[in-house]
Amino acid sequence: MGRVENKVALITGAARGQGRSHAIRLAEEGADIIAVDLCDQIDSVPYGMSTPDDLAETARLVEALDRRISIHQADVRDLEQMGSAVQAGIAQIGPIDVVVANAGIFSHASTREMSAQVWQDMIDVNLTGVWNTVRAAVPSMLDRGAGGSLVLISSSAGIKGFPAFAHYTAAKHGVVGLMKSFANEFGPHRIRVNSIHPSSVDTAMIKNEAMYRLFRPDLENPTADDYGEIFQSMHMLPVTWADPRDISNAVLWLASDESRYVTGLQVKVDLGYCEK
Repeated sequence: MGRVENKVALITGAARGQGRSHAIRLAEEGADIIAVDLCDQIDSVPYGMSTPDDLAETARLVEALDRRISIHQADVRDLEQMGSAVQAGIAQIGPIDVVVANAGIFSHASTREMSAQVWQDMIDVNLTGVWNTVRAAVPSMLDRGAGGSLVLISSSAGIKGFPAFAHYTAAKHGVVGLMKSFANEFGPHRIRVNSIHPSSVDTAMIKNEAMYRLFRPDLENPTADDYGEIFQSMHMLPVTWADPRDISNAVLWLASDESRYVTGLQVKVDLGYCEK
């Protein structure tokens, strides 16, 4: 018997990276998946975003585990699109037990240099997108009356402030505010709400040339190893990158009945960054 056997999990940003890892990890433990991703580029994002082929690969990997998956290209910035994806997923897979609001983007600029569009894109995806995801999914969970779990993916930037990332830090702190409000609002309906706060994770969102150049401007052609030296020095544990699966294991615990009395919690999977 899997730890989330026969539960249905809605996961945003599921085409690759952490989102794909969450889908696979929950499927390994018996869940069926409703997977949503934009599968397109946002101009202000300085690295290549996911594609329809990436989302199809997530579907293939989940199906290889003999679990069902319903995939949808939808923009978390658009409540109508999210509502349509959720309803279609429920029709295909069944009622939602778990929501993993994972979709997110990353960019950087000093406050002095940041454009209004860069700010707005970040807030729209990383904060409003979380609200849209919950707004689209929760009514069906409330109507069903079977409780459930909402897992909101924040960041260590939801706990500490990062220079040159004011928009990202604001959005991720905002996710904590949503988590605390949702936990109070939905608790009487036995819906638990928690946030997860990773530090550096081995995904394309963090490991890309723009980030290397930001952290190592002293080098002409910085690499992941050069950049990683700085990140490792920021952690208590002598580790540079968490694996996406490390975050997914925390998602699994919060999705499962093992955490049935856990709500309103900020779960740090940050290699000790926030306490150093």
